[in-house]
Amino acid sequence: MARTALIKIKPRRYKKGDIVRVDSVIMHPMYNGLIKDKKTGKPIPPHYITDVEVYYGDQLITKIDVNASVSANPYFSFNLKVDKEAPLKMIWKDNKGEITEKVIQIKPRG
Repeated sequence: MARTALIKIKPRRYKKGDIVRVDSVIMHPMYNGLIKDKKTGKPIPPHYITDVEVYYGDQLITKIDVNASVSANPYFSFNLKVDKEAPLKMIWKDNKGEITEKVIQIKPRG
């Protein structure tokens, strides 16, 4: 099942040396295995993100360990010092072995 994410950089305009805030939302149901299907009454099998890695260029800049207690469509925010034009890539893995990624381009001005 394809999942996606929304990644925003604030402020929208930045230059080399600036520190920006990266806000992201990963679209994922984050089922913990304790919720029951409303139609059948049977438990919904666990399906949740286990970890998130963020790369700026080729460098791993953060790794986030996640578990089943996190709510659906988890939100992550962190600061990033912009020192080059490079891709910012988020990769997340879930307990079913699915690996998904979202890439945006960091383009400092000036």
